[in-house]
Amino acid sequence: MVSENSGSVFSPETQSVEELSVRHLQAELARIDLKLQRAVRRWQAAGQDPADAFRGLYVSDSEAVHLLQRPFGSNWGQTSPLPEAEEQAFLKAERQAVLQALAIQPGQPTRLQSLIEAFDLDEFEKDVLLICLAPAFDLRYEKIYGYLQDDVTRRRPGINLVLDLLCPSGMERVQALSHFASDAPLLKYHLLERFSEPGQNKAPLLSQSLSVDETLVHWLLGSYQPAGEIAPYLSLTPAPSDPTHSENSAEVETTYSSDLLKQNPLFIFSGPDRLAQEAAAHHLAALAKRSLLSIDLSAINTEETSLLRSIRTALRDAHLTGSLLLIKGWDVCLEDPIFAANGLAAFAQHPGMVILAAQAAWRPASLPEARPIHWQEFPIPDSHERKDLWTDYLQNAQTTTELDLTDLAGQFALTREQIRAAVLLAVNHTRQQGRTLSEDELMAAARASSSSRLSSLAHKIPARYRWDDIVLPADQISLLQEIVATVRGRATVLEEWEVGKKLASSRGVSILFAGPPGTGKTMSAQIIAAELGLDLYKIDLSTIVSKYIGETEKNLERIFSEAESSNAILFFDEADALFGKRSEVRDSHDRYANVEISYLLQRMEAYDGVTILATNLRANLDEAFTRRLQFAVDFPFPEEEDRLRIWQSLFPPLVPRAELDLPLLARRYKLAGGNIRNIIVSAAYLASANGGVVTMEHLLHGTRRELQKMGRLVNANEMAPDSEYGR
Repeated sequence: MVSENSGSVFSPETQSVEELSVRHLQAELARIDLKLQRAVRRWQAAGQDPADAFRGLYVSDSEAVHLLQRPFGSNWGQTSPLPEAEEQAFLKAERQAVLQALAIQPGQPTRLQSLIEAFDLDEFEKDVLLICLAPAFDLRYEKIYGYLQDDVTRRRPGINLVLDLLCPSGMERVQALSHFASDAPLLKYHLLERFSEPGQNKAPLLSQSLSVDETLVHWLLGSYQPAGEIAPYLSLTPAPSDPTHSENSAEVETTYSSDLLKQNPLFIFSGPDRLAQEAAAHHLAALAKRSLLSIDLSAINTEETSLLRSIRTALRDAHLTGSLLLIKGWDVCLEDPIFAANGLAAFAQHPGMVILAAQAAWRPASLPEARPIHWQEFPIPDSHERKDLWTDYLQNAQTTTELDLTDLAGQFALTREQIRAAVLLAVNHTRQQGRTLSEDELMAAARASSSSRLSSLAHKIPARYRWDDIVLPADQISLLQEIVATVRGRATVLEEWEVGKKLASSRGVSILFAGPPGTGKTMSAQIIAAELGLDLYKIDLSTIVSKYIGETEKNLERIFSEAESSNAILFFDEADALFGKRSEVRDSHDRYANVEISYLLQRMEAYDGVTILATNLRANLDEAFTRRLQFAVDFPFPEEEDRLRIWQSLFPPLVPRAELDLPLLARRYKLAGGNIRNIIVSAAYLASANGGVVTMEHLLHGTRRELQKMGRLVNANEMAPDSEYGR
């Protein structure tokens, strides 16, 4: 018997679109129920016994004969037609179900209608989707599908079952197989997935089963809930009611014309400021009056989830929800040009707007003709923008401060995301400590918010010294202070006065420190770092210079690439290892040695930070190289007066000491500051084990050990504390 569900009388005008969408889905599933009822009756008419407990688990002799006699492209039910009256009753009930479904549809499309129109599904594909959706709403369909497939373990409809329900026997059934190809809408857009049942390895197409993504189930019921492994990486943001006053419109200065938006372009965002990219994406969605669907490819574990599958799923969901799609972390796809090109082709076929956001600049080799492409760069904000951002984020954190943020904004080339993180870090830390927010606290937070990956390639040196600790001639001190002033004044000179437009190729400051070991080169670098509030990283060039052609450039590139986001001072020690006197080209190694030098020069000029090169012998440096440096500071060997000041300044005030003849030590021993530091440390350890007070004997013993370490002969008279040796 054909069951007729009359339903209750309702008025579409009195119900919401969401309620009507559910009613429409129920009506369509009722039509599928009629197809299943007819299929079950035909199987029963063909002699299938539903009470047989072993049905589907064996093949009898009579069944084998019947299978051989069955016409091509048919099933059990089609071999035994129903009585004419019953068949007509089914046809009448299906026509009524179609009319009932049409009567439910309101003025605007229901969710099922929207899905069908969005993916251009025909009637056959719509019914396939409904058959696969049915078990998600009612588990009784699982048993019905098992019955009709002669296998109680198969709870999802197979392709063969779908053809049995929707196609007549013969070639029409075979031709319908094209709907299950990988490039057909149902599978191309991942509305359905084909899979082989357990125990079936690489099953033929007809034996494969079909499943529907849970995302579609939730969406048809009125909500967007991404499912599966990709769910944590997808987020949907509704469009604001007033796009001109959206939260993100104030964060971007770029305006997009209505003509551009009408073309549904593919936007390619590049640059390090990811927060600005996201703000621009939200602003675009607001202007287009669409929700924004975003996915972060860089956060996806590629071992568990295929990037290509993730992209296709995101495209499907954007199509489903009518959203503007933002794909963050596109950099992970740029490593494979073929993959990036295939992705670009997929985006070209997507009817809505797509934004590809990457940090690296990207220009595809070939552009799709199907849609226009709009490029937009998001560099690190300039110093004025950074100052405004510091101020805004501090106000948002409900922190009122009268601090001068000029130096902070000028010294740290941070993105919006990094500035926001630094403000939160500084505010939370000061509140936890019960202190008032200070400029030093913000400086420390800015350093912490900069990239720290440089620490794996270089050694971080703490900035422990100040101007009072260094002993140098007045001219050298003045030159070091000029360097600090230059770095601090870059924002004013290069940006506000626009000197950078014509006279300076970058914001970088390159410095040469030349002088014997221990004369204060490293200490001066620490003083500069402390004055500017920047981290100092020391790189020993002798460890990165390789005898293998091209390896030195790779090592240098890794260092400079990481330094770009670290806001650190790079201190290259032992520069003689690479920057010695350039010789004439006699063989390939001489030629590549000059290539390495040229590469470093270019990389230094492109680097926007502070670079310091330290060498023991300036005479070994090529003049063509030194001319390209902004500053050159010579560190002379200290004279007697300077040596005395070094002895006095380096001696810690808390160290117990007897009467010490420091003028004698300064006069008698021609030592650099580094050697003097070693002697004081050695004498302190000797005193801690012998009397607890540093005496001249301890200092002289330490001096003797230092001279021996330096390979100098030690005269006994020279080590006597009361000797006039050396006067």
